[in-house]
Amino acid sequence: MVTDGAAQRGGWDTYTVVVAHDTLAHLAGPLGRFMQYRAPLCHVTVRICNGGAHVADQQTESGRIGGVRNRAPEPGGAETVGVKTAGAETVGRSLGLRGAVNARDLGGYRAAGGRLLRSGVALRSDGLNHVTAEDLGPLGELGLRRVVDLRSADEVRDTGPDRLPEGVAWHHLPLLATDFDIYLMIRDTLSDRSAQRQRALLGEGRAGAMMTGLYRWFVTDASARERFAGLLRLLAAPEGPPLLFHCTAGKDRTGWAAALLLTALGVDRETVLADYLLTNERSAPVVDRVLADLAARGLMSEPELLLPVFRADPGYLDAAFAEVEAGWGGFDPFWRDGLGLDDDVLSGLRANLLDGS
Repeated sequence: MVTDGAAQRGGWDTYTVVVAHDTLAHLAGPLGRFMQYRAPLCHVTVRICNGGAHVADQQTESGRIGGVRNRAPEPGGAETVGVKTAGAETVGRSLGLRGAVNARDLGGYRAAGGRLLRSGVALRSDGLNHVTAEDLGPLGELGLRRVVDLRSADEVRDTGPDRLPEGVAWHHLPLLATDFDIYLMIRDTLSDRSAQRQRALLGEGRAGAMMTGLYRWFVTDASARERFAGLLRLLAAPEGPPLLFHCTAGKDRTGWAAALLLTALGVDRETVLADYLLTNERSAPVVDRVLADLAARGLMSEPELLLPVFRADPGYLDAAFAEVEAGWGGFDPFWRDGLGLDDDVLSGLRANLLDGS
C-alpha cells in the first residue's frame, strides 16, 4: 500500500492519492499531485500537476441534493416535501478540508415526521491521515468527541493514523473483505501493463461485479454487520456525538454506514442514494486527473476500466439493500436481527441527531 505522506518534492506541494481497500483517498496541496502504487512487481510514482486547482465547497439547500427532493413520510402516510427557501439549512456541506476533500456534514436531511438531522453532530469523511496542519483548526472547531475509523489495521499501518485535534477519542472498527480485495485487484492491474491482462482483470463488468460483491458482503458478513452496528451505537450513546466516521475514500464503507444511519432515521431512499452519489462530485477532479495521467504515462491503455472502482454507483447501494430484503425481509427486521440493535439505540439516534421533539 501507499506509505508516502505529504511532502515537498522539488519545491512542489504534493497531493497524495492512496489506492487501498476502499479505492481512493487523497491529500491536497496547492501546486502539485502525485500518486504512488506499490506492488511486488512494480513501484510507480505518478505525479500530476494541477496548477493549483482545488475542489470547491459545494452546498445544496435543504430539501434538494443532486436534483432530488428530500422528503419523509408524515404520520398517517402524508408526505412532507422539502421546500427551497432563502437561508435554508444546507445538506452535503463540505467541511473544507484540503486533506480530506470528501469530508462533509450529514446535517440538513429530512427524517421521519419532518424532523431535520442537525448540523455538526454526524459527519462522514475520507481518511484523516493526510489532513494538513491548516486542517486541524477547522477540525478542532467542529467540537468532535469521537472519530470512528473503518480502515483495516493494514491500512492504518501503511497509510498512517488519523491526525486529530487534541481531546478527540479515536475508535477503530476495522472492516476488511478478504474475498473482495479491491486493493489487490488494482495492484495486479498496475503491476502488468498488458492491455489484455488489464482487460481480463477489470473488463466486461468484472470490476463492477467485485464492487457489487463488496456491498453485498457489508450485509451478509456477521463481522461487518457487527462493525456497522458498533458505529451506530456510538452515535446513539449519550456522550457520542459530535462524531465523524470515515474509511479511506469515504465512499464504500462510509457510504454504507451513512445509508444505514439515514435509513434508520427515516430519510427516504432517493435522498439516501443522492447523498451516497455526492462522493462522485467531490472526487471527480481527482479521478479525472488520475485516469488521464495513467494513460499519459503508459500504465494503462484503458484507464476507464478503473471507473467502476473509483466511482460510487447506484447499483452498489441497491445490491446492499437487496441483500437486506433477501435475508431479513425489510430494514426493520434487519435492524433488530441483522445488526442486533433495538429501539433504545434508535431512540438514542433520534435524541442525539434530530431537531425537535
